[in-house]
Amino acid sequence: MPFFDGATGAVHYRTWTVADARFGLVFLHGLGQNSAHYHRFARLLNERGVDVWAVDHVGHGLTEGELTDAAQIPGLAQNALQLIDIAEAEHPELSFALMGHSLGAATAIAALGAHPEAVRCAILCGTPKSVTGSADDLSDNVIPLLAVHGVDDRLAPVDAVREWIGSVPHASLREFEDGGHDLLHEKIHQAVTTVVAEFLDDHMH
Repeated sequence: MPFFDGATGAVHYRTWTVADARFGLVFLHGLGQNSAHYHRFARLLNERGVDVWAVDHVGHGLTEGELTDAAQIPGLAQNALQLIDIAEAEHPELSFALMGHSLGAATAIAALGAHPEAVRCAILCGTPKSVTGSADDLSDNVIPLLAVHGVDDRLAPVDAVREWIGSVPHASLREFEDGGHDLLHEKIHQAVTTVVAEFLDDHMH
């Protein structure tokens, strides 16, 4: 099991790779989850030639520490950027994208705020309302960005994302009428994965 020295201790990550990968995706899970919850998503992307790398956030999965509040998001973002660096070092022939769900979306936004061109493009899933009104609002975004969001998301209502996405350069929103907060674990997960894969196909070349 691979680990690296992160912001607050040993950070575990998981990889799903294929021999003929066209590009890679670094994935950041949500609160209370871990990388192991995304086997199905990663394998579906593998079928389309996408390598997937996923971190366990602090206090989640096999990563050390305890996650207590949002003030730790910059440290999570540092870990995400480290994993991008590791993935690129191991596969210099590949370009990478970044995707995050909920807490992972907030972390991705912080990572892109710190290093706007760390990846070729990014996807945000279930973006929290608190992030859309924060200082790290991606108003200076320079890469293609896709937000996927459930219309019936009660944890992170879609209205805030609709308003926010219009202020983010190079960004678009794809809404799912039958979707709640955890799109990749709902009945519509395959449709969401297809949208993600098509976005990657369009922007990773």
